Amino acid sequence: MTPRKPALGKASTRRSTPAKPLPGGPDRGAQLTRGVADELLIDQMDDEGSGLGQSGGQLITVAGTVPQDRCLVRISHVGKRAVFAELIKLIEPSPLRLQRSPCSEAALCLGCPLIVMRYGEQLRWKQQQVQSALSAYPALQHLQVPRLLVPERNLGYRTTAKLAVAGSHADPYIGIYRRATHEVVDLDDCVVHHPLINKVVKVVRSGISKLKVPIWQEKNKSGILRYLVVRVAESTGQVMVTFVTVRRAFNEIHHLARLLQEQVPEVTVVCQNVNSSEGNVIFGAHDHFLTKQQMLQDWIGQVQLFISPRSFLQAQHDGARLLYETALTCSGLNGVGQVLDLYCGIGGIALTMAPQATQVLGVELNKEAVADARRNAKLNDARNCRFEASDVQEMLDDLLEEGRFFDLIVLNPPRKGCDREVLDKVVKLQPQRMVYVSCSPATLARDLDILAAKGYRCSQVQPVEMFPHTPHVENVALIERKNTKNSLTEPQATC
Repeated sequence: MTPRKPALGKASTRRSTPAKPLPGGPDRGAQLTRGVADELLIDQMDDEGSGLGQSGGQLITVAGTVPQDRCLVRISHVGKRAVFAELIKLIEPSPLRLQRSPCSEAALCLGCPLIVMRYGEQLRWKQQQVQSALSAYPALQHLQVPRLLVPERNLGYRTTAKLAVAGSHADPYIGIYRRATHEVVDLDDCVVHHPLINKVVKVVRSGISKLKVPIWQEKNKSGILRYLVVRVAESTGQVMVTFVTVRRAFNEIHHLARLLQEQVPEVTVVCQNVNSSEGNVIFGAHDHFLTKQQMLQDWIGQVQLFISPRSFLQAQHDGARLLYETALTCSGLNGVGQVLDLYCGIGGIALTMAPQATQVLGVELNKEAVADARRNAKLNDARNCRFEASDVQEMLDDLLEEGRFFDLIVLNPPRKGCDREVLDKVVKLQPQRMVYVSCSPATLARDLDILAAKGYRCSQVQPVEMFPHTPHVENVALIERKNTKNSLTEPQATC
């Protein structure tokens, strides 16, 4: 693949959260200056997968490096809380590093910061990250984190891609934002994308030039096309393409959709989503379909799912299967039991548990996700599943007032974890068991510690590899009420 320079945009002021200083010195000083080159030994990595080293007692973050790399770097940012540098060249590569990365754009893109690292070492690092987060709390130090459950593929696995469109129709860029900037790195043949996503991107890029499609220009607020979102239904091979535009009027989109379906016959759904708001939110509130078919249909494990343009679904098909199956195993359900699934999304976990439960109540704030979940319940003939659109805290208040009882409560909150008020109310429902699904080891550990103080002991945390070559790791935690006989199953389940 021929490397392409990123399309420049307005630089972001956001910086990653600085890691704790390494032993032996403060994390900043006066001697480092932007633009100065320095030799650095990388000692560890931060939670975003960037290497960390020290120079003159100062902690320096260098993306694209791994522990034991000895490298030449150039200081790119000196702040009050953190110092960042760019990798110029490797002087002595780490034994943890691959001799040759599968991605030729790894140094520029940084969407997969661990891809230069041996895959086994990536898995060990993620396991250690989870263990470290848990061990920070005395109430969780009994936990020994097992190896990650690993999906079938670590390349070509990503079945959803949300891509920014930049540049001009003569030279369009379709890709992701470079870390901490508004620079779009053009992705031609991304090695972690499903091959059909790469095929769609190539055709759309060519079509933009051929049809002279006006690309949105953030600086002068002109143009129309902002984002391209591609989803692949792994079990059927069908593809959904969504063009996100700043306004509805877009004559070229009909020609672009026709061109796309002619060259990629797997594309069965084409949608235009209108988002005229400023900021980084990708989708607007209105979808307009250019095809008769408006949804994809896919299988995740034993569950069949309808997928709409804005559905939230894990972007790794086999990883989602592992996650759902692990949650079911942890649940200990044996054909009976009342289940409450909080933050249920489109119902994947709830529907996986439904055949082993008496009743399942799913709660989700997003009304569109709830509509998808209800459709999915009908699709799977899950008559014991009910989904409600509600704020989680408000629903918990209602359930407490009604005197409801649940054997099992599933928690699958966003990255920030659960609000303390949610945990307080969950405990008042007195479930015998909880299953907590989390994409953040730090907030998972925090919430498990809170629950431990309220009489609920975490007996196991099982990490799941969802996005190989990234620092992301999912976890499924099994939590049980202390000193209570388990009526769901005997003996007690393990994840």
